[in-house]
Amino acid sequence: MGRPSKGQRLCVYISESDRFHHQPLADALIDAARREGIAGATALRGIEGFGASRRLGTARILSASDRLPVVVVFIDEQPNIERFIPIAADMIGDGLMTVETVDFPAGRSAGHGRRTMPGDLQ
Repeated sequence: MGRPSKGQRLCVYISESDRFHHQPLADALIDAARREGIAGATALRGIEGFGASRRLGTARILSASDRLPVVVVFIDEQPNIERFIPIAADMIGDGLMTVETVDFPAGRSAGHGRRTMPGDLQ
């Protein structure tokens, strides 16, 4: 087993109703990440939440909402995430992004080999 390695996780917080050039923003972000060679990306739909607008998006049975929260998670080595951040920022406008350092267990990394990455779980 090798030594643990470091990477980064970029999380983009958007709404299901957000668009980029008439395409759902989550789809557009994942397409851009794939073009840029990011190791993995996953879009997660929330059941309830709110953002800067303070408007609640919910999946409650009596509330039909297209404003459900979506978190798009990207994971890769630090230089690749840092290179992708301005691209994502241009696409999301005023949306929220966070970046966190992550540890890859010994023998694992965000390399572009045949390992399972978050985007493979879709």
